[in-house]
Amino acid sequence: MRATTRAGRTDSFDTGALEETVAKAAACEGFSGTVRVTQSGEALFTRAFGSASRRWGVANTPGTRFRVASVSKMFTAVAVLQLVERRQIRLDDALVDHVREHVPQLDPRVTVHHALTMTSGIGDWFEEGGGDWEAQWAALIAAHPLYLLRGNKDYVPLFADKKPHFPPGERHLYNGAGYILLGLLVEAVTSRSFEEVVTDEVFARAGMSTAGFPALDELGPGVAEGYLTAADGPAPYRTNHYATTPRAAADGGATCAAADLTAFAHALRHGRLLGEETTRLALTPQVAEREEKVRGYRWMYGFGLTHLLDDESGIVRWGHTGEEDGVSARLYHYPRHDLDVAVLANVSWSAGSMGWAVHDTIVGA
Repeated sequence: MRATTRAGRTDSFDTGALEETVAKAAACEGFSGTVRVTQSGEALFTRAFGSASRRWGVANTPGTRFRVASVSKMFTAVAVLQLVERRQIRLDDALVDHVREHVPQLDPRVTVHHALTMTSGIGDWFEEGGGDWEAQWAALIAAHPLYLLRGNKDYVPLFADKKPHFPPGERHLYNGAGYILLGLLVEAVTSRSFEEVVTDEVFARAGMSTAGFPALDELGPGVAEGYLTAADGPAPYRTNHYATTPRAAADGGATCAAADLTAFAHALRHGRLLGEETTRLALTPQVAEREEKVRGYRWMYGFGLTHLLDDESGIVRWGHTGEEDGVSARLYHYPRHDLDVAVLANVSWSAGSMGWAVHDTIVGA
């Protein structure tokens, strides 16, 4: 099958090879989740593997919903850019002007743009770049019980008084706290809950018919349970109910089916969420994520999106990853093929290898 981009460039790919890649990767890795590939908004295939509930013997289906962790940052970024487009805020606004009630001590040099692009330098509620990740996470949840983290404001005490890592704008450093503050900004500007704004202005407008914000202790039919697994194998399984935050926040945790994610990617680039100029801005890389290449690509971050660039600065892929205990997710768009790829899994750290297997097949690596 062949796809033509807006610029007129045509790249080919083999749908059969993609399906074979997905089946092989699922068998090798014991993958539990769904994989959906669409082109120009039309489904090429959706495959489901493994169990949504091992407790009740329920299999994953193409319509099963999963938590998507930090993939949700894309939804927050769009909600903020909608406010920019309506001239209710500006990208160069001091962020503290909108969240002073929660963090009056926030450096006034930190702008909305800094928070969106993760260049604010502020301390994070959990420093993901630390050395012993597991030990640091254990220490955090011992001091701050996870069950108390049920809304954006609940995270503020975890980072409000931390020293900054560097001056605003100096460089990129992955940061969830900035997105927590953006969620609080959305609430302050709209006088509505963050969840309500995203549901109405992102999910509904994008046609994400099954997306939502159920808590782990509120899950109903059609939602996969998240499972932890030992480092040396797939068993024994434990649920993630005591291992991750119970409710979503602006830095992650929405619940979506694979079709919801591919619908979002299609709606974003086709102007159903933002106007033409703002859509172009939303899809433009803003800052280098790192100095070195990884897997042969330059990695750049934009507004809630990671972009992979080739040696000619062409965008090979944009999207976002999501990881938390019992949750592993990927959403990628390939402009040269007009392909969207959603990988959702309910076992920790399992979507990455599937995502790269699909990627290598698409780009012909």
